[in-house]
Amino acid sequence: MFRIGVDVGGTFTDFTVTNGSSGETFFHKVSSTPADPSVAIVDGISQILDTFKIAPADVSYIGHGTTVATNMIIERRGVPTALITTKGFRDVLAIGRQTRPDLYDVAVRKPDPLVERYQRRELNERLNAQGEALRPLDETELEALCDEIAETDAEAVAVSFIHAYRNPAHEEAAARVIARKLPNIYVSLSSKVLPEFREFERTSTAVLNAYVGPKMATYFDRLDGEIQKLGIPVSPMTIHSNGGLLSIETAKRLPVMTCLSGPAAGVIGAAMVGAAAGIPNIVTFDVGGTSTDVSLIVGGQPKLTSGREVAGYPVKLPMIDIHVIGAGGGSIAYIDDADALKVGPRSAGAFPGPVAYMRGGAEPTLTDANICLNRLNPVTLLDGRMKVDRAAALKVIQERIAGPLGISGEEAAYGIVQLAAANMSRAIRSVTTEQGHDLGELALFSFGGAGPLHSADVAREAGIAKIVVPQEPGTMCARGALLSDVSLDFVRMQLAPATQETWVSACTALREILAEGDRWLEIEKVDPSLRRFELAIDAHYAGQSHEIRVPLDSIDDNGLDDFLARFAKAHKATYGYDNPEQPVFIVSCRLRAVGHVPKTIEGTYQGGDTVDGAKVDERQVYFGPEEGWLATPIYRRADLPVGQSIPGPAIIEEMSSTTVVLAGQNAEIDAFGNIIIAN
Repeated sequence: MFRIGVDVGGTFTDFTVTNGSSGETFFHKVSSTPADPSVAIVDGISQILDTFKIAPADVSYIGHGTTVATNMIIERRGVPTALITTKGFRDVLAIGRQTRPDLYDVAVRKPDPLVERYQRRELNERLNAQGEALRPLDETELEALCDEIAETDAEAVAVSFIHAYRNPAHEEAAARVIARKLPNIYVSLSSKVLPEFREFERTSTAVLNAYVGPKMATYFDRLDGEIQKLGIPVSPMTIHSNGGLLSIETAKRLPVMTCLSGPAAGVIGAAMVGAAAGIPNIVTFDVGGTSTDVSLIVGGQPKLTSGREVAGYPVKLPMIDIHVIGAGGGSIAYIDDADALKVGPRSAGAFPGPVAYMRGGAEPTLTDANICLNRLNPVTLLDGRMKVDRAAALKVIQERIAGPLGISGEEAAYGIVQLAAANMSRAIRSVTTEQGHDLGELALFSFGGAGPLHSADVAREAGIAKIVVPQEPGTMCARGALLSDVSLDFVRMQLAPATQETWVSACTALREILAEGDRWLEIEKVDPSLRRFELAIDAHYAGQSHEIRVPLDSIDDNGLDDFLARFAKAHKATYGYDNPEQPVFIVSCRLRAVGHVPKTIEGTYQGGDTVDGAKVDERQVYFGPEEGWLATPIYRRADLPVGQSIPGPAIIEEMSSTTVVLAGQNAEIDAFGNIIIAN
């Protein structure tokens, strides 16, 4: 049986295929179709079936990562959305928090709310902080609001009542009325999307879920239908932001959970591949056409966060902690008003793209610089499938960068590459040294189409001694879709001081969500033997406003002292101290329900016979003003042998990426097919 992983990018849609019987892995790549991403997915799967002679009935799994929801939010292409909230809280979305994106930028603007004020309606209901009804929900009043919404263009409704995280009864009653009065409208309840306190974040997340919901449901249904037409007997699974998998039905109900779908898949894949290769402590370095994504993995486990912003809108859901900067192959280089060279965050994107791609691009990009330096093949990319124009790239860099600065074309191109490397290094330090992690103890796990191209420079800039480049790094996110488990997070709010009485209450809540998680895995058709449950409690000292997550081994009504000891240890690890005299507050009880997906990563990679036999060319490559242009061997990656030394300088080419090895560095292929580069 065959398993197919898919990652939908802005320029290309990537595929990784594994044969469950032989363990073989295949890679494929097609151009993305931004107007309808499902077209590229289905076309690519169809080509895979034909190219590798796979019968549709032999496909047992399809997992895919997608940025459809994210792009919809960034480009504001969601559906017109209405909001129904408690009387007095109509403007929560507009007020938000007093924190500013940039403290000293007086020109900074918050994004406009996704629901315009005339579409935000108040209902005269109210729960108190314990979830008890102070004012009952008036169905007649709600029906009148539904009649008003029916007169607008709204295609979705978000419902967010105060303290609904304590008691969802009013929101559930509202959903029944809305379904009766507005049967064709998409409904998003805050108590289902995010049953947690902090009304701004909860309302924002519920609104985002509604905003993308109808179009995401259409996308998922269309994708599922087209895959069924190919004769494949399984529905696709979707990666969500915590790196787990969701079924189509769950993803349609909670599409906001897919906002970091593609990048999360890459981090999960990197964690699995790194751990298998005996390198569990890594910082991931994923460089695409428009951005660089970095994330920390310690002990084979990705670092998680409780939320982030997407295009300026809070999404408070458990997700992998990924730091993103605007630095990628399409990042535009320019001279600013102070005559200083800058690279990014503005990008040429897929269209028109870099000048060298001959698609109408007119501004110099990072990719153009690498082509001018001959680090990238100056004739063709993608194994010869894509021609490039080096002369055009050099001309635009000379006109826009070298001329104004009074330097040569290669010096300008090298400056662009080095400036990008410095920006990328700062992003890496933000998730490592700035959080107390020693870069000397981490390896740089480099993937994405442009990651291996820059990893050698970035590693030297950041002081990282080891680089890992997996097989076909441009398809790593698709590979991650094959290495993820089915999972979903559940939560119950407590908001109480940690006493024996409240601890017993917390244990009761944990048992409730444990049963709920088990029921969800049953719906997802996960065999009981493959189910796993991860328990945790969020807590803080009295007076603090941010919680620490404390993992639990089991639910024990007599386990309060053990929990307090674990909390003190976790607090000291995070902040450098604990405070035994300060009361501890239990904020929430959490469960991650996991359905294990069988997977293996075997160290059985077979390469070529000799390093010399893998050499396909030699060309002059520019390595900076000190070394200048050096005659550099060009190797075909698939032909490189396992365990033999590849001294730098060297260029290693493959279909989805190019790896640069600098002078003084040494590379070799390990038993898992990774390139290991040592400084």
